[in-house]
Amino acid sequence: MTTSSAFTTRLPAAERAVYGRQARTRVPRSEQGRFDPGPKRPNPIEVIERQSATRVPELVPIRYGRMLESPFRFYRGAAAIMAADLGTAPDTGLRAQLCGDAHLLNFRLLASPERHLVFDINDFDETLPGPFEWDVKRLAASLAIAGRANGFSRREQDGAVRACVLAYRERMREFADQRTLDIWYAQDDTERMRKLLVSSMDKAARRRTAEATARARTRTQMQAFEKLTRSTAEGRRITPDPPLITPLGELRPDQAGEGQEREFQNLLDAYARTLPSERRHLLRHYRLVDIARKVVGVGSVGTRCWILLLLGRDDDDPLLLQAKEAQESVLAAHTGGERYDNQGRRVVTGQRLIQTTSDIFLGWTRVMGLDGRGRDFYVRQLRDWKGIVQPETMDPALLALFGSLCGASLARAHARSGDPVAIGAYLGGSDRFDQALTAFAQAYADQNERDFEALEAAVRSGRLHAERL
Repeated sequence: MTTSSAFTTRLPAAERAVYGRQARTRVPRSEQGRFDPGPKRPNPIEVIERQSATRVPELVPIRYGRMLESPFRFYRGAAAIMAADLGTAPDTGLRAQLCGDAHLLNFRLLASPERHLVFDINDFDETLPGPFEWDVKRLAASLAIAGRANGFSRREQDGAVRACVLAYRERMREFADQRTLDIWYAQDDTERMRKLLVSSMDKAARRRTAEATARARTRTQMQAFEKLTRSTAEGRRITPDPPLITPLGELRPDQAGEGQEREFQNLLDAYARTLPSERRHLLRHYRLVDIARKVVGVGSVGTRCWILLLLGRDDDDPLLLQAKEAQESVLAAHTGGERYDNQGRRVVTGQRLIQTTSDIFLGWTRVMGLDGRGRDFYVRQLRDWKGIVQPETMDPALLALFGSLCGASLARAHARSGDPVAIGAYLGGSDRFDQALTAFAQAYADQNERDFEALEAAVRSGRLHAERL
């Protein structure tokens, strides 16, 4: 696979644009709309089972239960299936650092270190360099699937997808004309969002946007601390809610594995060494007082995830960290790309490259379990001003507006890590790419429904066991 950003960014802009247009000979823009799984397509249930084999066995049924809630929930857990589908098709060779799982719920409001709200990508478990269009296709398909879940018409679904892809294409072409440092410093803060959307939003939509921003500001460490912990005779401790939140002391030794207390102190010590010196100094002000296993998300269910409760001056001075297991990216088998000695480091490196305002406590580590196997983790704050969208409450116009925000934000991420001149030249000034991605999104939404039905059949037959909580 050709790596454009490795060398084209050092060429004059005119030559980079030529390179981008030449990529149309490898994959014409109209061909981006094709989805042909073919007879050799991997069985989606086998793909899911291979992932489950590396996860905590007693949590795997929860993953299947969550994926069975709807085709959209299934899609959130099926990044490996889509990676296999994209990996067998021709690609442009125009690479960027990919999110790897760029569905619409992985975009949200986040807190910058300066305590400003920004709109950005949130989840980087699958990040890896790859063809830029893979992220755009995953995002586009997620909008079509969300529109179907809401009962929108085909025209309304297509409108949301086109708004997203148009925003991606136009912003990438804007970045193609900007200075390198201007691209690097670009942010999607709330002021920019307001200017982008105010002319397109009615009064009710503006009110809902303001409410979402206000809610994000309440989702602080202290709010999470009050919700997730309780006062005990030993001091503040994590509140049990098994099997979703299970304190370390309530896990069997064979379930805890690497979760022994001494191993977690080792985890913190090793993790601290990946932080800048001033952040290490800050972390030394806290002491570890409690640990619990947490079930997270849809696609991540079954991977090892731990809440670490640290306290500073007293019981009202908390720091909640999340240590989440990082396994190999679902893209790795299809990119021939970079390999890391630590998958947590892969996640952190990718996040720092494409996210404008990363968590100040973001780092990585490796833990050796009782089974003698080393497992990689990345660590970040559990919650810090995160605003999460609810697509099921959106009308067609609001889904299209949110899609345009996501598309513009993804373009900024790709422009930081790839070649915006080459990608912008490939995309061009017409809507040919937009129309193609709209067709792809519908074709892949059809495939996603078939895969969802296959999971339902596997559970009915007893091949897989699902648990709904």
